[in-house]
Amino acid sequence: MTWLTKLSETYDNHSKSVGIFEKNHFDREYTLLPVSHTTQTAHIEIYLNLDGSFSRARPLEKGEGSTIIPCTEASASRTSAPVPYPLHDKLMYVAGDYGQFCPPTNEKFTPYEDYLKHLQEWCSSPFAVPVIQSVYNYVRQGTMIADLVREKVLWLDAEGQLAEKWTPELAELHGVDRPDIFKALASGQNAAFVRFAVEVPGVAEQRLWRMPEVQQSFIRFYDTKLQDTELCYVTGKLLPYADKHASRIRNSGDKTKLISANDSSGFTYRGRFLSSRDAAAVSYEVSQKAHNALKWLIDRQAFAIDGKTFVVWGTKSLDVPDPYADSSDFYDDDDDEEEDEPELAYTHAAFAERVRLGLSGYRHDTDADHSDVVIMVLDAATPGRMSINYYRDMEKEHFLQRIEAWHLSCCWLQYYRKDGKTAVFMSAPATRDIAFAAYGPRASEKVVKGLIERMLPCILDGARIPSDIVRSLIARASNPVGMEPWEWEKTLGIACAIVNRSYSNSKEGFEVAVNKDLKDRSYLFGRMLAVADVLERRALSKEERRATNAIRYMNAFAQKPGRTWMVIQSALQPYQAKLGVKASYLNGLLDEIGAQLDPEKDYSDQSLSGLYLLGFYSQRHELYQKRKQLDGEGKEEDDADLDD
Repeated sequence: MTWLTKLSETYDNHSKSVGIFEKNHFDREYTLLPVSHTTQTAHIEIYLNLDGSFSRARPLEKGEGSTIIPCTEASASRTSAPVPYPLHDKLMYVAGDYGQFCPPTNEKFTPYEDYLKHLQEWCSSPFAVPVIQSVYNYVRQGTMIADLVREKVLWLDAEGQLAEKWTPELAELHGVDRPDIFKALASGQNAAFVRFAVEVPGVAEQRLWRMPEVQQSFIRFYDTKLQDTELCYVTGKLLPYADKHASRIRNSGDKTKLISANDSSGFTYRGRFLSSRDAAAVSYEVSQKAHNALKWLIDRQAFAIDGKTFVVWGTKSLDVPDPYADSSDFYDDDDDEEEDEPELAYTHAAFAERVRLGLSGYRHDTDADHSDVVIMVLDAATPGRMSINYYRDMEKEHFLQRIEAWHLSCCWLQYYRKDGKTAVFMSAPATRDIAFAAYGPRASEKVVKGLIERMLPCILDGARIPSDIVRSLIARASNPVGMEPWEWEKTLGIACAIVNRSYSNSKEGFEVAVNKDLKDRSYLFGRMLAVADVLERRALSKEERRATNAIRYMNAFAQKPGRTWMVIQSALQPYQAKLGVKASYLNGLLDEIGAQLDPEKDYSDQSLSGLYLLGFYSQRHELYQKRKQLDGEGKEEDDADLDD
C-alpha cells in the first residue's frame, strides 16, 4: 500500500494544481484531476443558452478534445454494460433521438433514460448549479442529433441514418468534401463523444469542463451517494469504500487497472478470502487521489517505451534528478565553450565538482524538506491488467547521494553527434544510450526497456552492473569496423564508463588520464594498441581515412592478444620506417609499455578484460591532447617534441 500512500500524499501536497491546465513536452494539455473526475476525448462541442435552448455546435479537431468529465465508480470502469457519465457522454446516452438516426441498441439497456435519471437527481440536489439545469433542460427535449445535423456537424446517409463512413456517394449527395467530424473519429459518427458549454451573460468561462464550481458541485453531490464504509488499508480509518478503481492511467485509451477484482465466481478467492475486500480495502478518496496523481505525473514527467512507463517524482517537490539521464542533465554543456581552459572538463575532479553543484540546487530546495523520492515502473501484459514492475521510495537526500555516486563512478568522456555536430564531454551515459551501445542502434523496444529497468538497482542501490551487459558493451566496442566512426566513438565512451564502474574498487573509479602505475596486463595491452593506432594514423596522408591495422584487428586482439600483437607489430614496421625520427617518441613509448609486461606470462593468448578499453582510450586521448598542445604553440609536428 506504500505506493498508494505516496501518491495520495503527492496529491495533497499539490492540491493547488487541481484543474489547472499545463502543457507537456508533447504540447499536450494535462491537469491534476479533481476527485470523482476523469478524462475523455470529445469530438463535438455543444453551446447552450442559460434557459437550455440550443445555441451552436462545432466538431473538434484532433488535439483539442481532451476533456475533464465527472464520473461515478461505475461509469469510470464501464466496459460493455452501458453506464452513463453524469454530464458529458456519447451520443447514445445524451441524444434522445438516437434511435431515429442509428441502428437500435440492445433493448435490455436504456442508456438515454438512465442518463436523464442521474442528471435529474444531480439537478435536484442542494449542490446543483444553474448551468447543470441548462444541460438537463436541453437534453430532455430529445432533439440533439437533429440539431447537430442541421448545424452540419453530423451527416446522414441516403436512408436518413447517421453515416458510418464518408464515401464518394455521400460527397456527391451533400456537395461537400470530407467533413471535420470524420477526421476526428476513427469509427462511425454514432461513437461521437459530446461535451457541453453554457453561454451565461457576464461570465467569461463557458466551458463546463473548465468550471471549478461545476466540479465541486458534483464532488459534493456524489459524496452523499457513498454510504458503504470499510477500514481503509492506507489511512487506517473507516471511510467510504472503493469497489471499483480507475483505469485510463497512462492515457485516455488505456483500459488497464492497477487494482481490480471482478472474478467472484472463479478461483480468485478460494482458500484465501471470501471477498475482494478481505484482500485489500482502499477508500474511495484515497483511490481517486492516488490514481489521479499518477495520471498527472505520467503526463507531466514520465517517459514510455513499448508501453512500459517510467516515472520518478518527489512527493513535495516534483522535480528531481532523472536517474535515466546522462550527467549533462545537471548542467549546461555550452558553458564549456566559454571556459579559458576547456581541458579542465576532462578531469574527474572538475566533473565531480560540476555534478555536486548541479545537485546542490535540489538539496537546497526549502519547499522539499523531509521529502521522499519515488521511482515507479509500470507495464501491462494484458489489455485489462497493469502491474508495478519496479517500485522504490527513499528519502530525498539518500536518493541524491545515490545519484551522485552513480555519476561519479560511471563517468567517462562521451562522444555525441547531433545535427551533424559533435560534442565531447565528461558524463555518465544515459540508460537508453547504454542499451543502444550494448545491443546496437536497431535494438527492439522490448530489449531497451528491459535494460533500463535492469539498470535501476545499479543506479539506486549501488548493485553491480549485470555481467551480460558489460560483456556486450565490451564486444561491440571491440568491433569498430562494423560501425561508423562516430558511432564507434560513442560506443567506446559508453563502454569505458561501464567498465570503469564495473572494475573500479574506489568510489570514483579510474581517471581518463593514463594511469602509469597500473601494471594490469589488459590495461597495458590497451595502451600499446593505442600507440600503434596513433603511429600508423600519423604516417597516413590526410586523404587516407581508412582504419588502421590496430583498429582492424581490435576484435581479434581482445580475444588473442599475444598472437595478434605480433601481426599488428609486423604491419606497423613500414609506417615506423616512413616516419623515421618523427616516430622516436612513439617507438620509445611502445618499448616502455612493453617492458612492463612479463614476456613469459603476459604475451599469451588469454583474452583481455574490459580494462584494455580504458588503457586504449586513455593512452590515445593523451597522445591526441599532446599533439593539440604542440600544434597550438606553433611547433613543428615532430614526435620528438613530445619528449618535453
